[in-house]
Amino acid sequence: MRHILFYCLIFFSVAVNAQQNLVKYVKPLIGTEKMGHTYPGATVPFGAVQLSPETDTIPYEMNGKYNGDVYKYCAGYKYEDKTIVGFSHTHFSGTGHSDLGDFLIMPTQGKLQMNPGTASNTKSGYRSAYSHANETAEAGYYKVKLDDDDITAEMTATNRVGMHQYTFPKSDQSHIILDLMAGIYNYDEKTVWTYVRVVNDTLVTGYRQTYGWARTRTVYFAMSFSKPFKNYGQKNYDARQAYRGFWGKFDQSKNFPEVAGRKVRMFFDFDTNEGEKIKIKFALSPVSQENALENMRAEITGFDFDKVKAQAQATWNKELNKINIAAAEDDKINFYTAMYHAFINPTTYTDVNGQYKGLDQGVHTANGFTNYTTFSLWDTYRALHPFFNIIQPARNNDMVKSMLAHYDQNSLKMLPIWSHYANDNWCMSGYHSVSVVADAIIKGVYNGDAAKALDACIATAKKRNYEGIGYYMDLGYIPAERSGVSVSNTLEYAYDDWAIAQIAKKLNRMDVYNEFIKRSGNWKNNYDSSIGFMRPKLADGTFKQKFDSKDTEGQGFIEGNSWNYSFFVPQDPAGLIEAMGGKKKFATRLDTLFTMHLPDEFFAHTEDITREGIIGGYVHGNEPAHHIAYLYNWTDQAYKTQAQVRHILKMQYKPTPDGLGGNDDCGQMSAWFMFSSLGFYPVSPGGDEYALGSPAVNNASLNLENGKTFTVEAINQSNKNVYVQRVLLNGKELTKPFIKHSDITSGGKLTFYMSAKPKKS
Repeated sequence: MRHILFYCLIFFSVAVNAQQNLVKYVKPLIGTEKMGHTYPGATVPFGAVQLSPETDTIPYEMNGKYNGDVYKYCAGYKYEDKTIVGFSHTHFSGTGHSDLGDFLIMPTQGKLQMNPGTASNTKSGYRSAYSHANETAEAGYYKVKLDDDDITAEMTATNRVGMHQYTFPKSDQSHIILDLMAGIYNYDEKTVWTYVRVVNDTLVTGYRQTYGWARTRTVYFAMSFSKPFKNYGQKNYDARQAYRGFWGKFDQSKNFPEVAGRKVRMFFDFDTNEGEKIKIKFALSPVSQENALENMRAEITGFDFDKVKAQAQATWNKELNKINIAAAEDDKINFYTAMYHAFINPTTYTDVNGQYKGLDQGVHTANGFTNYTTFSLWDTYRALHPFFNIIQPARNNDMVKSMLAHYDQNSLKMLPIWSHYANDNWCMSGYHSVSVVADAIIKGVYNGDAAKALDACIATAKKRNYEGIGYYMDLGYIPAERSGVSVSNTLEYAYDDWAIAQIAKKLNRMDVYNEFIKRSGNWKNNYDSSIGFMRPKLADGTFKQKFDSKDTEGQGFIEGNSWNYSFFVPQDPAGLIEAMGGKKKFATRLDTLFTMHLPDEFFAHTEDITREGIIGGYVHGNEPAHHIAYLYNWTDQAYKTQAQVRHILKMQYKPTPDGLGGNDDCGQMSAWFMFSSLGFYPVSPGGDEYALGSPAVNNASLNLENGKTFTVEAINQSNKNVYVQRVLLNGKELTKPFIKHSDITSGGKLTFYMSAKPKKS
């Protein structure tokens, strides 16, 4: 037995040593400037805690109206800012709308200030100036110097626990603020209720309920200090109300162990020596204070910050080593940071005991799977979940099971649209969870009840009172009078219906297949052949007269214009090509899209698109166009796919804070980058085919969960050699620019021979 243990240890040591140090290529600051909306703080892969700095207190509304500036703060942190308000524990990565920002902590010293103050006068509150020169952001670790108080702040995390370490100067007035009012996309009435219980002089528990993007969201916490606080207290900012009960018998402002209200900030006082470190463990739970404490005790014992940091980075390194690439240094930074961003969401929504809160607000236990939340499906069905089906199949299996649990607990009996924290916020169009479910079933990733999953997809697709589905079922399109996004909804429903048909075909449910494959052709009802564009159609069957193919407003589309959406038929490129006049004319239309000039006026009112996210009229910063560059593969000009993909990779992704051309959208932009860098892309998830492009890596090894390795090799790779002369799969030359999912999962080698000259058919 001792010999077996000895050899196991040797094997484990060799396996660990075989891993490359890939954490060094992750730069979380990429995307934190301009429109990327990523955050730089500490998290672990798919972690429930995202511990990151907030750089301002921009409110969602001003004078009763939406405040446009808040959009810049979807992730809480904006690289351009000069101050830090504090560090909160929940964040979205790369979204175009927001919520969260729970339980903000800020260390201070000197006179106690309970207001955050202003960016123009940091001394007026507890916020602090800071410099990027004194800031470090790594996978699983964040550090910054808070200049106003001479405090160094560090943070790391486990799955459900954030860990803080604050190095103080000598002071008998050191404080830690716990702001329970703070939040992202915040407004006066967002916090429904807050409760805090001071258990002893090192342990605090409680919860916070908010009404925001998720309207019934409750997060529980347990907070443990490494050093006893000498005093504590609260300031309650609630408006005076008629009924106040009899709590006024107590002085609740200081050293009172039970705190409740809507607008509460707490403080904890310490004496500190020069260089003394005060550490905090802050655990979250969707279920209860007791579960939060259990999560803390299970994931972090003691207060060894460096140990937790090392564990977080080792966890990241293990995940990053699922793909090993050879490429230029900047390309490695872009690739592994993209992989990092892709592995942030969806997030764990299960306590260590398996419990989670469901949409019915009841407590459930995830039996045999991990429950996940944060499903930005309008974005992530396109490439992120297909990427998981290759690199993270076990997790994606659990994610599909989480979606089906969502369906079971949803009183409306629908699969998720955009869900987080036991809520559906119903954001964006389509019912794209069916695409994720279909892709997992078709590719053999989902091991649950496929028939039940199909039934859930059908029920979702037939919810007549949701977003024009009734009109869509009756007319084959959504009338423009009934919806401002009638065209994009029709197009996206048609694709989703095709995905449902693929499941039905696999399960031999041919009645369902015939119904939904017919529905998948509904895109034709919005195609105006007289002008060659998708166009809003009125209830009487005529096309809307006032129409501009370049405009993004009032034309029936969401986050896009007709120039981009007219190519959104991923389920039937051949049919679209025929409708547009054949392969030659179609390729010319694609050429025009990538070379035309789109004047600023056509996206001036679109928050998430700027000039940097556009190539010609192609909008890479918004997802509906992500497959378009690959459509040349269905013409006789596949070499143009190769050129455009490499151009997009260089133009839209850079190793700088402003390096993303649009919102990362929970990893979708990053997944596009990784797929395209590897040389293939899932144009139509729900099928088993990938379209080939032009790999930007010299070579790559995909280390699959089934123990197989799939290798991509690019011979004569360079920035100029973007064209593919020929492709070999396991030594056999391909005659078409496509590969199957099984080609990857079976292991093998895909070899591209690159050149500076295009190979024309």
